[in-house]
Amino acid sequence: MSNTDRQHDLVVWGATGVAGRLVAEYLTAQYTPDQLSLALGGRSESRLHKLETALRERRSAWDDIPIVIGDATEPESLRAIAEDTRVVCTTVGPYTKYGTPLVEACIAAETDYCDLTGEVNWVREMIDRYHDDAVEAGTRIVHSCGFDSIPTDLGTKLVQSFAIDEFGTPCDMAQIYLEDSRGSVSGGTMASAIEVFRAASTDPLARQTLRNPYSLAPKGERDGVDPGAQSVPKKDPLRSVWTAPSPMAMVNERVVRRSNALLRYPWGREFECTEVLPMGDGLVGLARANAVWAGITVATAGMAFGPTREGLRRFVFPDPGEGPTRKQIENGYFTVRVLGRGTATDGPFVVASQISADWDPGYGATARMLSEAAMCLVRDQTDSPLEGGILTPASGIGDPLADRLRQAGLDVEVDVWDRPPA
Repeated sequence: MSNTDRQHDLVVWGATGVAGRLVAEYLTAQYTPDQLSLALGGRSESRLHKLETALRERRSAWDDIPIVIGDATEPESLRAIAEDTRVVCTTVGPYTKYGTPLVEACIAAETDYCDLTGEVNWVREMIDRYHDDAVEAGTRIVHSCGFDSIPTDLGTKLVQSFAIDEFGTPCDMAQIYLEDSRGSVSGGTMASAIEVFRAASTDPLARQTLRNPYSLAPKGERDGVDPGAQSVPKKDPLRSVWTAPSPMAMVNERVVRRSNALLRYPWGREFECTEVLPMGDGLVGLARANAVWAGITVATAGMAFGPTREGLRRFVFPDPGEGPTRKQIENGYFTVRVLGRGTATDGPFVVASQISADWDPGYGATARMLSEAAMCLVRDQTDSPLEGGILTPASGIGDPLADRLRQAGLDVEVDVWDRPPA
């Protein structure tokens, strides 16, 4: 059966989990059965039926939502699901433990795929094992389609597209700022973080992946001029503020560098990017930056040490399946700004993009980002020159995702920030 003749447009895999349920709720609120052939997938038939009933009661247009049953430990069940749908959208992590069989199934069935992973060690494994197979199959495997890493990756792509259109040249560097945010974490998110640190403690390749800023680049291209994530408080080169290291830089910066490489370096091979937390100016800003840096250092050390990591898992972190309340999701927010600096024939310029939302970044906003990334794949709405591979949001989907995010209620902007004196 061809990809366009399948029973379903989209399967939400892991629909009864915290993130999966939010995706299912968003899709059934935003679209009708005439616009989208949707199915709910997971292991528990009873839990899926309960979710399907709740969705139908809330969304009168949806009088029937198909259910598909599978298990990550039963590859044939995943293969059957992949063969019946055009796109699989999965929220089931930790991906290091549960993700690989579904990627294999989607490539074998030539079914497009998107997920929420921030597990760079697992993404590196998928690149090394399956990128060539996905290219040959013409299958788009798009990782990191949530808060990790759409605001950073798409925000950088928007800045570069604008700079090239407006000034005829890309930016040679991008500073990425998590301006402010309020959000919660679930047991699944923390389980994924634990898997990254556990892998780094036992697997030399995982450790190398976390150390090398270019570890997600294509084979043979895993070095360059970018020194990698900021490790201590610094004065920002584009704004008069102190900045602290960003805990998300480990993922987001590598995704941006992979986007540049997959698109054949339209931003140049010497392009650099850094993600930071702006803390303010003067002594107050410096003090805040040092406090955040110290907190991140202690947390990282705790996660890197096995007994401490296990203690955090057992006594501090929420259990898998636990997540924020509806009120917490609705009261969250975030703003990610990207400033790109370049030099045109008539002098230097700075372009800014901003992606923000008034929902919890990791849940309410992420549900919309992942859903609309999946819809871009369903509708084949991309500006990507790539027909398959292990891809990123910017390289696999690109600027059309920005329009869908705006329609979903996120604020997405890009414009000239400044024209400094030559």
